[in-house]
Amino acid sequence: MFIFLNSKMIKAEEASISLFDHGYMYGLGVFETFRAYQGHSFLLKDHLTRLHASLSELGIKTSLTAEQVHGMVQELLTANQMEDGNAAVRLTVSAGNGGPGFSNQIYEEPVISCFLRPIAAPADQKQGQVLTLRRNTPEGAFRMKSSHYMNNFLAKKELNGRLNTEGIFLTKEEAVCEGIVSNLFWVKNGTVFTPAPETGALDGITRQFVLALCRKLNLPYREGFFPLDDLLSAEEAFMTNSVQEMIPFSKINIQSFAGKDGAVTQKLKEEYSKYRHALWSRDEL
Repeated sequence: MFIFLNSKMIKAEEASISLFDHGYMYGLGVFETFRAYQGHSFLLKDHLTRLHASLSELGIKTSLTAEQVHGMVQELLTANQMEDGNAAVRLTVSAGNGGPGFSNQIYEEPVISCFLRPIAAPADQKQGQVLTLRRNTPEGAFRMKSSHYMNNFLAKKELNGRLNTEGIFLTKEEAVCEGIVSNLFWVKNGTVFTPAPETGALDGITRQFVLALCRKLNLPYREGFFPLDDLLSAEEAFMTNSVQEMIPFSKINIQSFAGKDGAVTQKLKEEYSKYRHALWSRDEL
């Protein structure tokens, strides 16, 4: 497997970072995972906008452009003989060597890595399980897609290996927040609902794109703080992330939903599929 590490393509087994990389020591780093469809890096500009906002908040300096990242993806597709051009892309920027302690410092030499993995056939629907573990606060002005993943890791442990199940976080105030690796949506009486980022949820790129599709299709939607009963009384519910796109829930806890037969979910999925080979940003809709 070939990867990029600091602008050089190397074999994965040759990759190394400093013991004093503050991404390794303290989780000071952020990442983006996005899809390549037949070689097209879907919504790449939106992913990089979020990446740079997080890096700025952490004091990590870099100037990655969409052209640079897309070029890396193209080279990796060729080097790894992924001839159909379909892959999940993981782009990570960690703080780099900051010494054995940390302070309010600026990181001038971050470590940038990029690798691909094949796409497994996605499930056509999943089950959801409300977690007893609560979602941590964002620990800053907004939730970053950061390398500090302990809350998510412990949530996965709570699921105890259950396949095709997404864990659902509530906030400490009992509002619906997000999934372990997803944003959440549900449909009641023709209106789409989703937790606001102010709940502590990640403002996912696919989440933002689905809301843009709602506007395009004139589907009413609401963002906000919603109790669990609001979700469990819905007709349809689905999760979103950049790799799995949109996956409907057939059941959450013991409550059943329309699953893959949900009319609004189907409509959004069909609209989503029209753009994934072409758009660089949701602003192009």
